[in-house]
Amino acid sequence: MGTARWDPTDWGAYAASTAGKTTDAVFASRGIDKDLNPFGVAVRESRDSDLNPESTAIIVGLDVTGSMGMIADALARKGLGTMVEEILARKPVSDPHILCMGIGDVLYDRAPLQVTQFEADIRIAKQLEKLWLEKGGGGNSCESYNLPWYFAAMHTAIDCFEKRGKKGYLFTVGDEEPPPNLPAAAVARFLGSRPQRDFDSRELLTLVGRMYHVFHVIVEEGSHARHDPRGVRNRWTELLGQRVIGLSDHTKLAEVIVSAIEVNEGRDRDKVVKSWSKKTALVVQRAVGGLGPARGGSAGVVRF
Repeated sequence: MGTARWDPTDWGAYAASTAGKTTDAVFASRGIDKDLNPFGVAVRESRDSDLNPESTAIIVGLDVTGSMGMIADALARKGLGTMVEEILARKPVSDPHILCMGIGDVLYDRAPLQVTQFEADIRIAKQLEKLWLEKGGGGNSCESYNLPWYFAAMHTAIDCFEKRGKKGYLFTVGDEEPPPNLPAAAVARFLGSRPQRDFDSRELLTLVGRMYHVFHVIVEEGSHARHDPRGVRNRWTELLGQRVIGLSDHTKLAEVIVSAIEVNEGRDRDKVVKSWSKKTALVVQRAVGGLGPARGGSAGVVRF
């Protein structure tokens, strides 16, 4: 997928159509949409095309539990257009193909993973609004942020990596801690494949890191992150090191993602921060202040 090209006019019309609507009106699904259900999906593809000859796969996984629907809402109304248009203008990577995910909890939720196609045009916005904001989760202090890692590693095929040896990007976004493992029973129930054993989160991170630069964005406005900010940060840092991003204003998610990609691709961090307006620059500075560029060909692979 991802054969078309982004048109700002299409985005402007789409964004205008969401103005004044409630979150429930924009995200009208009351169950998982068949087009976003990952069960039985063999592969989601990001392929080069005439309009996108050097595609770059970018996955954004959004926590849709509890009050985290505000993240999807902000992305659908404004952030998605900002993200794509700034990447096209700044060119930290070429020809972005965006895939969005909805993330829940495999122990408690009916739909702990929802997956769009990789798209390069307005179709990604229309698929994003199909997400079911289940608002579930449980009392286990974590959501299944490692399920997108498994899906990306085992069920995506991306030309940027296969043809050019260049990794894609994977951002998970939420306010809770990482889970310690991914049960094989959960993979079988929600994806349809049948692994022989449970997966440790560190093992999954190493696996997905072969193809993707992996980041986690902590939504600091979320209730869990506000209750235990140090604990959430420390547990993520144990896994991802510097690729843990604190988001102090959820409406600036797009700008933070673009900035993280720029810095990871080797651009000067201070210049990236200063390229944004004053209020946005403060959020970006807090988010990427500890981030450095990827290191050679081994970037994205976590060593233990």
